[in-house]
Amino acid sequence: MATIFIDGEAGTTGLGIRERLVSVPGVVLKSLSGDRRKDPAARRDLMAEVDLVVLCLPDDAAKESVKLACDLGDRAPRILDASTAHRVAPNWVYGFPEMVPGHAEAVAKARQVANPGCYPTGAIALLRPLTDAGLLPPDHPVTVNAVSGYSGGGKAMIEAHERDGGPAFELYALGLAHKHVPELMKYAGLKRRPIFVPSVGHFRQGMLVSIPLHLDTLPGRPRAADLSAALVEHYAGSDLVSVVAPEADGKLEPEALNDTDRLELRVYANEVARHAVLVARLDNLGKGASGAAVQNIRLMLGL
Repeated sequence: MATIFIDGEAGTTGLGIRERLVSVPGVVLKSLSGDRRKDPAARRDLMAEVDLVVLCLPDDAAKESVKLACDLGDRAPRILDASTAHRVAPNWVYGFPEMVPGHAEAVAKARQVANPGCYPTGAIALLRPLTDAGLLPPDHPVTVNAVSGYSGGGKAMIEAHERDGGPAFELYALGLAHKHVPELMKYAGLKRRPIFVPSVGHFRQGMLVSIPLHLDTLPGRPRAADLSAALVEHYAGSDLVSVVAPEADGKLEPEALNDTDRLELRVYANEVARHAVLVARLDNLGKGASGAAVQNIRLMLGL
């Protein structure tokens, strides 16, 4: 039996991971009660007893927990960090198993894995196959637009929407320095910083990530079918990531994959205008958070 300690299990992501792991055979969950959850000595002692620690904490607290674990030396557990703290850090493996061929094996072998952000999961899934195929230059000016359900915004945003109703829709992070940009840039294979414009809607969960492209500005002036073919080839055989034909009515809503761990990719296009829009749809609490974490846990523990 594999033993797991979720450090920060009371938050949205931690609760989602616990709920999913309850039904996974071969797993025993270890917990601390009451004030012991904040006791460094108690947390360190429990870390020494388990195979894997999952961190569902703010960035600074996650870094402190990693230090506690590393201080255990040979008794240190493997770590999956769901915070932003280690996503571009050296010696950490990025936990998007489908990112490139063979990456699932890298996750399985890693001692320290950083769970991806929800927005970057969709953007990287769309962009990395195109940069790898040479269809999108690494220095191409890229704009990423995204909308998420309010559950991705943390406790304060969830309470505001569920108690007070919240705004129907709002843009945020308009200082253009969202904390997800570094991982998006690094793992999408971009050398030019993308413009990232996130937004939140008055629905609990679900997500759309969209990337507009002028096809005539790309090398070889590809057609939309070329972009779609690159995505299909990249994700061939994947259980969770699929390339889907665009809807004929040109509409797409964000909640269809809620309560699943699936990720859908589409290429919409107007070949006369030579415009295309890449779109990823996922559950921000599924493949965008807890579902991705459990996928990585399964790989890391050989489940």
